[in-house]
Amino acid sequence: MEHKNHLEEAGKAALVLEDGTIFLGDGFGAPRKVSGEVVFSTSMVGYPESLTDPSYWGQILTLTYPLIGNYGVPPYKCDRFGVPIFFESIGIKVTGLVIQELCSAPYHWASEKTLDEWLRSEGVPGIYNIDTRRLTKKLREKGVMLGILEVCEQGDEPDIEELLKEVKHVPDPNMRDLVSEVTIKEPIHYKSGNRRRVVLVDCGVKAGIIRSLLQREIEVIRVPYTFSADEILEYKPDGVLISNGPGDPKNMSREPIEAAASLIEEGVPVMGICLGNQIISLALGGDTYKLKYGHRSQNQPAYDLETGRCYITTQNHGYATDADSLKETGLEVWFINANDKTVEGIRHKNGKSFAVQWHPEASPGPYDTEFLFDLFMKKMR
Repeated sequence: MEHKNHLEEAGKAALVLEDGTIFLGDGFGAPRKVSGEVVFSTSMVGYPESLTDPSYWGQILTLTYPLIGNYGVPPYKCDRFGVPIFFESIGIKVTGLVIQELCSAPYHWASEKTLDEWLRSEGVPGIYNIDTRRLTKKLREKGVMLGILEVCEQGDEPDIEELLKEVKHVPDPNMRDLVSEVTIKEPIHYKSGNRRRVVLVDCGVKAGIIRSLLQREIEVIRVPYTFSADEILEYKPDGVLISNGPGDPKNMSREPIEAAASLIEEGVPVMGICLGNQIISLALGGDTYKLKYGHRSQNQPAYDLETGRCYITTQNHGYATDADSLKETGLEVWFINANDKTVEGIRHKNGKSFAVQWHPEASPGPYDTEFLFDLFMKKMR
């Protein structure tokens, strides 16, 4: 569908970081002021998936690829199970968006609206015409920072002096239990077949994970992250998958950590993805820490310590497992990041449970490690 160039000009916009750095640009999306953790992703494509990834909850996302919005935004169509086809959840999850160049005349067969229209309809502010390269270099050197993004009404300009005062008191979203804000409230049952039954612990799950399970004719019962091991076992699962999600795993509720410990002790096959990797580490006595600027891209190299193979993976996380903390946990490091040697995957010595720090379902990105879902099915046998 071809769109006419009809960008509804918001006013001027500003992004102010906690160290006092100021970026002035043009606004798009919703005229409003937000605060959050400013992070960057080097992904070249997949902005509809990234913006709807619940792992970005509480964050102002910077996209380093220059031109964004060139293929528009598809509709919120769902498959027969009610899972969105083109997005990772219903609704934009990022707090704000930072880009260099905005395309206001996209062209794509599935496009229904422009990026500007989408953000405005969901109350999300965006800024463009800023030097995202300079911003990214600053975040790489100093680490992710808290910040304020303000998009003004047309004809207005941000009060920089006031923003510089406000940014000193921005609350860190990672101090909240962010998972509690994105998990479901009641269980959802997806009946796609009866080969296996998996309980999916929803910590902010991406739709791609659900689709990957349903494609394998697995019956999926998606439950809130606060479900205990006993509540999970009432469903008589063949396996349990702990999903991705936002925030610091140490500031979330203890329920999923305690449940994971009990399930693994019971011998139930457990698979963790992203935050699930950190939850399993904490559950068995390991530790996690915050990365300087995280891994957010579609080209992170995950190196298999057993086979020597290296896989290109999609990642979105700001916290990681401490390898040294796993020594007496029953867990061993399985994958490391070929760039910075951080832990990318772990497995339990009982042979039934494992977790990876990346997204094998991709969405967006490479599908090279989808075989991990098949491995999970084998563990369930």
